[in-house]
Amino acid sequence: MEIKGFDIGSLHLKKPIVQGGMGVGISLSGLAAAVAAEGGLGVISAAHPGFKEPDFEENTKAANVRALKHHIKKAKADSNGGVIGVNIMCAMNGYEDYVRASCEAGADIIISGAGLPAELPKLTEGYDIKLAPIISPPKAARILLKLWDKRYGRTADMLVIEGPKAGGHLGYSREEATELCNKGYDKEILEIKEIVKLYEEKYNKHIPIVFGGGVSGHEDFCHYMELGLDGVQVASRFVATKECDAAEAFKEAYINASKENIGLVSSPVGMPGRAIRNSFIKDVENKRPHIDKCYKCIKNCNPTDTPYCISKALINAAKGDTEHGLIFCGSETYRIKCITDVKTVIKEIIEG
Repeated sequence: MEIKGFDIGSLHLKKPIVQGGMGVGISLSGLAAAVAAEGGLGVISAAHPGFKEPDFEENTKAANVRALKHHIKKAKADSNGGVIGVNIMCAMNGYEDYVRASCEAGADIIISGAGLPAELPKLTEGYDIKLAPIISPPKAARILLKLWDKRYGRTADMLVIEGPKAGGHLGYSREEATELCNKGYDKEILEIKEIVKLYEEKYNKHIPIVFGGGVSGHEDFCHYMELGLDGVQVASRFVATKECDAAEAFKEAYINASKENIGLVSSPVGMPGRAIRNSFIKDVENKRPHIDKCYKCIKNCNPTDTPYCISKALINAAKGDTEHGLIFCGSETYRIKCITDVKTVIKEIIEG
């Protein structure tokens, strides 16, 4: 198989690898710059990038916007002008502010999911930035691309298909995710490709499609490339690297994870998520913890009835308190056995 990169409009990736955006301190400038320097698409998460800022507790959104801009600029500089994207969840409060900050800081592309980014083209008007919605079921691709076409007279610059084996929040119910993990997702991928083809023809442009979710090695890479996709999105494999921004204890949790203790969990976002079933998950399933502060991070989260504070849980894990934190991960994380570097991960996935 001939391995080559692909173009996202005027952007060129030398290698067909998109790094997944992992929130709260996992995907920051360190990891994104390393992936971009190797020719892939490095991605910074807009979910609490400012959690280490001195005024984070008092001025959460301001700290996050400031940190997001800093990490975008640093990743661009450290990657020697590599391609840098930002992952922004539609479910976040302040979504518009994070989109604007990404544009102003010079990000190359916004990748957006956890809901349909219906207004993303409007929010980025006047900026030369590429847009890549994250899609799970084919129905979502059909609805969003039709909406962008009718409302804004444009289409996506890239499409990310996030499959049922992905880590973090999923675009499926628990039942759907379980069923699709068992039967495979190829049929849905091919259906999405046909939907995208309609808009490629209408706008006379190629819309690259990448697939993420359970991509852990060369065999997975070859499978999705043979389906006619342009590349793959890889997240969990990049956590156990020297360049990843996560605490060492977080990386060790990945290395020590077993197949049996990775599963679906409830999330305040309203979607199921996949995580390591540590003591934190078991505790919150038995007793709702007291919530003494709301970070106002999620639009539909109510502190009076949310199962736990997802911000606090993710921050604890990012800082290394893995027994009192939420550790999102993909279904194949148990295959990771050691800490390596970004260059090696990319080489192993592409070349075997």
